[in-house]
Amino acid sequence: MPAYNAPLRDFDFVLNELIKVQDIIPQLPGYEEATQDIFTSYLEAAAQFCESELAPLNRQADEEGCQFDPSTKSVTTPPGFKEAYKQYCELGFPALDCDPAYGGQGMPKSLAFPVMEMQCSSNVAWSMYPGLSHGAYAAIHAHGSDEQKATYLPRLVDGSWTGTMCLTEPHCGTDLGLLKTRAEPNADGSYRITGTKIFISAGEHDMSDNIIHLVLARLPDAPKDVKGISLFIVPKFLADGRRNTVACGSLEHKMGIKANATAVINLDEAQGWLIGEANKGLACMFTMMNAARLGCGMQGLGIGEASFQGALAYARERLQMRALTGNKCPDKPADPIIVHPDVRRMLLTQKAYTEAGRALTALLALQLDIEDKHPDAAQRQDAADLVALLTPVAKAFMTDNGFEAANMGMQVFGGHGFIREWGMEQLVRDCRISQIYEGTNGIQAIDLLGRKVLLDQGQKLRKFTKQIHQFCQANEGNAKLAEYIAPLSRLMKDVGEVTMGVGMASLQNKDEAGAAATDYLRLIGHLTYAWLWARMAEVAHASLGKGDDAFYQAKIATGRFYMAKLFPEVHTLLARIKGGAAPLMALDEEHFAF
Repeated sequence: MPAYNAPLRDFDFVLNELIKVQDIIPQLPGYEEATQDIFTSYLEAAAQFCESELAPLNRQADEEGCQFDPSTKSVTTPPGFKEAYKQYCELGFPALDCDPAYGGQGMPKSLAFPVMEMQCSSNVAWSMYPGLSHGAYAAIHAHGSDEQKATYLPRLVDGSWTGTMCLTEPHCGTDLGLLKTRAEPNADGSYRITGTKIFISAGEHDMSDNIIHLVLARLPDAPKDVKGISLFIVPKFLADGRRNTVACGSLEHKMGIKANATAVINLDEAQGWLIGEANKGLACMFTMMNAARLGCGMQGLGIGEASFQGALAYARERLQMRALTGNKCPDKPADPIIVHPDVRRMLLTQKAYTEAGRALTALLALQLDIEDKHPDAAQRQDAADLVALLTPVAKAFMTDNGFEAANMGMQVFGGHGFIREWGMEQLVRDCRISQIYEGTNGIQAIDLLGRKVLLDQGQKLRKFTKQIHQFCQANEGNAKLAEYIAPLSRLMKDVGEVTMGVGMASLQNKDEAGAAATDYLRLIGHLTYAWLWARMAEVAHASLGKGDDAFYQAKIATGRFYMAKLFPEVHTLLARIKGGAAPLMALDEEHFAF
């Protein structure tokens, strides 16, 4: 399996040259100690851990998977997972961006996100155990009582306890209004939770002392729709050490991420505690779910990076045929396949999507830090609006692109890519789920167009495009960026027109928004990536001649490839959006079988 090398140089470029975190982060209250030296030391430590501890476990863990013992309802993770998690906790990574009041280190998301990417690249199945725990931490921190915070957060922060989110049931996934798990009140203020949850990532394992399940359930006489859902804390072990009546019923047999325990969780009058307000559980869970959606995007990014690294190493070594323009290696029987245009197309697609995705996650992490810490309320709101708008884009666009990158990586290997021991087909399988869970990418598209754009009459979108417009205006006469500015300006005009068109059409027929949503999200994704590539090209051009020219020239060339070969997809997307709902809805259901 290809070795993983953390892209520390590109992290440095994105953080310190593109978004310039050091001009902002140390100025935010509470982040004064998050200096560049601190960033560098943490990222180097994370790189060392991921390269030397996580990556070597990845392939064998996929082969062995997790083992379920029906007699004890227990799950054993693959060899090395438990030991790696112990080391991870000893290094302090679970506490990285957590509240110091509960044992956290108080570092910004701008540092935590690159660490998360490295985990996803090196071993995405392993990364989900601490990833889900951090989501549980965030939900309890945001909505829990003081007593709940004091009880659960220190153990989640130090990693001795892990967490899950329990939403899906056998009969309902996206439509949580259909869930049947019930919660009956006890005299002591706790509740008896009964029901079955499925697809619970990290739902049972041997890596921590306790597992804290966050469970959606209904109180007696609660409304039947999503307005009647409450959120409960249901620990595997109670405070007195007794085993709660929550247990793993089985593990799912999956296409990928086999080393993560995707469990069926049965609750039989399990003792739980209400978190937040009664019947307001979905709002509480969205704290965890939005974090998970960004985590999914990070999975697409991380796997795309891992696939690119493997494909690039192979393309440099594999000899097949001669270059069309003549021998490049006359001393060898054939040329390395990296000389062939189609192989370069695949490698550059991987590289362009990955580097733009890294820039997007850095941008979003910085906005989360500003939203959390900035003393100016208006700037906090602007940051929150940008995160809200681009979270579905990060989840869907980045996972779609990550899956495409993983497929291309396998294709570069040719027949060897289809063989398990090379490791490339595992990346394809592991990445595929990221397009499905935490709300399928189609749901993300509906969320973007319906809730984030049309519901507020485009206010969040206008705030975002105003930034792009200002960038284009500032660089209107910059010949080095002409290949970006003109297409970006045209696309912003097209986005405004098509958004208005879909909005007006959906007033007459709501299917119009549903029909346009997936293409619309991808359109906004390309708008975002083109803007980020323009900004990266601006920095790279300005840095030429100051050292590390090869890096900056590669950045410029990759941006040009993106604009010439990937960005033109926007023309097809615009045409499909304008095609409307009629071609989708015209065929009668009974005629699909013909």
